[in-house]
Amino acid sequence: MARFVPPHSRAGAAAALSTAVLAGCLVVPGLIAAPAAAQPNDGATGSNSFTVEPLSDGGWRVELRLDEPLPVRDAVPELAVDGQIIGTAEESADGLTLSTETTDASVADAERVDVGWNGVVPDLLPSPQRRAPAPEGRRGPHRKKPLFTDPATPGRYAVERLDYDLGDTATTLSGLDNLPVELRAAVYAPARAKGPRPVVVFLHGRHSACYNPVTRQTNNTNWPCLAGFIPIDSHLGYTETAESLASHGYVVVSISANGINAKDATNTDDNGALARGQLVLRHLDQLARWNDSKGPSWSRHPLAGRLDLRNVGLMGHSRGGEGVVEAALLNAGNRHPYGIRAVLPLAPVDFGRPTLPDVPMAVLLPYCDGDVSNQQGQHFFDDTRYSVDDDVLRSSLMIMGANHNFFNTEWTPGVSVSPSNDDWSPATDEVCGSASPSRLTGAEQRAVGTAYMAGFFRLVQGGETAFLPLFDGTDGTVPSAGRAEVYAQAQAPGSRRLDLAPLERPADTVSVTGFDLGAYCYSVASRVLVGDTPCSATTATSKIPHWTPATFATSVPTSPVLRLGWSPTSTSPQVRVAVPTGDRDVRRYDALTFRLARDEAAVGDVDLDVAVVDWAGRSATVRVGTVSPALDPFPASTNTPNGISRLGKTWLRTVRLPVDSMRGVDLRNIRFVTVRPATPTGGAYLSDISFDSPGVGDGGATSAAQVSIADATVSEGAGPGTATMRLTLTDRLRSAATVQVQAAASGSASAGQVPLLSFPVTIPRGATGARIEVPLVGNTAVNTASLRYKITISAPTGAVIGDGFAWLTVLDDDTA
Repeated sequence: MARFVPPHSRAGAAAALSTAVLAGCLVVPGLIAAPAAAQPNDGATGSNSFTVEPLSDGGWRVELRLDEPLPVRDAVPELAVDGQIIGTAEESADGLTLSTETTDASVADAERVDVGWNGVVPDLLPSPQRRAPAPEGRRGPHRKKPLFTDPATPGRYAVERLDYDLGDTATTLSGLDNLPVELRAAVYAPARAKGPRPVVVFLHGRHSACYNPVTRQTNNTNWPCLAGFIPIDSHLGYTETAESLASHGYVVVSISANGINAKDATNTDDNGALARGQLVLRHLDQLARWNDSKGPSWSRHPLAGRLDLRNVGLMGHSRGGEGVVEAALLNAGNRHPYGIRAVLPLAPVDFGRPTLPDVPMAVLLPYCDGDVSNQQGQHFFDDTRYSVDDDVLRSSLMIMGANHNFFNTEWTPGVSVSPSNDDWSPATDEVCGSASPSRLTGAEQRAVGTAYMAGFFRLVQGGETAFLPLFDGTDGTVPSAGRAEVYAQAQAPGSRRLDLAPLERPADTVSVTGFDLGAYCYSVASRVLVGDTPCSATTATSKIPHWTPATFATSVPTSPVLRLGWSPTSTSPQVRVAVPTGDRDVRRYDALTFRLARDEAAVGDVDLDVAVVDWAGRSATVRVGTVSPALDPFPASTNTPNGISRLGKTWLRTVRLPVDSMRGVDLRNIRFVTVRPATPTGGAYLSDISFDSPGVGDGGATSAAQVSIADATVSEGAGPGTATMRLTLTDRLRSAATVQVQAAASGSASAGQVPLLSFPVTIPRGATGARIEVPLVGNTAVNTASLRYKITISAPTGAVIGDGFAWLTVLDDDTA
């Protein structure tokens, strides 16, 4: 499991060491390391092999064995260790061995040895000098890493359709006031595939439920459809992705949710999240019955014995995204849960801010989303990161040029059967408008959607680790993604990660000094307590996915990070993070990682230098702009109505600095990580400093206790007081848990009796329940009816949300 470094404070100074970029790899010029135990080093570069052996006088002998003799040249061959020329080489009589001797002890940890000529290594670019900061938006190529396997390439199975339709009123859902809804699905199965196959369930989002094929009028208030209207087949809109997965052996079940769409505005407490989660489980229950059906082959269901319900993935689009998160949480509360192993919210809403630990999750966010334009689904990633100690991959991806609707053909003009539209407006927007060169076409958007959706389920459910670079922040790409730019933030599984500084609040391991602004921030300016630092001053929440308020938790703090600002008058600004004793050998990790974005108020070029410092004070420094676009601004449009743009978003990106590029330091004993400005002025948001190695982890139904809140009825009283409400837990807490409580007036109620407020509640270790006290104002005025207030619990740590909504009814106890 990931370990959070226990707070402590250490002092020390760090010397800067510049870096160079060689052929896409980060190489740090070597320093003289402290003497180490002299051990031979054997390795290989390509098909050649090399050895590094200690000499009796304290030097080192480097020998490179070749497959064939060198070409005849006037120049003298040289040997280069990890891209750095260390000296001229002696050739053996047969021309198959090159050797040289050096006193540079850094060669002892050589990763590769190459032949050089005249100071140049032909297989690598010449080592450049440290560059001055590049102009804004032109930092150099941040090239994606092409993968050899494309998840959109068709597999070996033909795809057969086994759709089912049990009627428009086949079941009722308590989350929809027990109104009837359909059980209807398109099923894509691999023909003649042997044995039980992994199952993926798709759940579309909120779209009109019905339309009249003659008048083209739509209706979303009646279910079943009125006479003359027919259901809109939103569930058929993901056929390309479904067929891609089915051709590789997956059974994909894309379910219809029109009945919920027609009623979730009036018959739910949560805009339909619970009902959608229940609908997913009803389909899984039905599939389980068919899968277990017995009898002669002619009488069994075509899916009998073909479904591996211990290996289930869920994709939910828009409101379906919150629905599949709810389904996974509901499933975890069942006595015999299905094996939900992967969850992918696509352009999701996140009205209630639940968390979903223990299940690998990838959130896909379209940059040009004109519907869920604030990308609020980012909270699924942010809120779950440290909610419990788990061991799974989490990823959030920003897909440039993609809108909300075009992942679904039934929501895409020109290919849909029913009426549809481009959700982004205005069409003339220079970044996201339909005519903008940076906008993806419907076909391009579905292609990149298929690449990432199919890739994620095949990675997690199928164990195809070739697709991991699409999600782990290492910037992989595949041809089927086309020209789409996709940026990532990722959190590796806990067992493969050493958390140094989440940077959500002050810690003794972290010192922040010398900045004009160096403070932990959260939320937007209108939602922070007096004296606290907001992360954003904007009122355009579509520009700030991390800090957009949630619909049912508007006052609950969002996504705390470290906010930095500096200028020429700043005094030696630096963030220093101590690495704890016992965890200072970082060789077992692949990279130093962190999340980073430029501050919304920053202008011009912004860059940072990040260094690791060893026990002897030696450092290896990387300039962020040479390896990552994280500090580049996202595109903003200037031709929007009233000059107000939903673009120019602030969104953190994962930066990875490979450990094997940190030359000249003792990786067995790293004491500090430091962050310093590399430009005269600037500002940045910084979060999640850790060492990690990419992986998927082992996911399944979370074992975290579920916390729920129960309804309550109280009398108002004549003055200030409290209303007691009850929290219940499904299991005894193994460690303390917290939830955020928000009270909000509903319907005829006003904020006069229960003020709009939010506050945290801590539940102690070992507890099976708790009581919370909601402040009441109280008065002596006569009301004609009792007042109702919606109480929400959200953003838990140490537990997950069960039933997160309750009603507090305040009875009037005054007489005329």
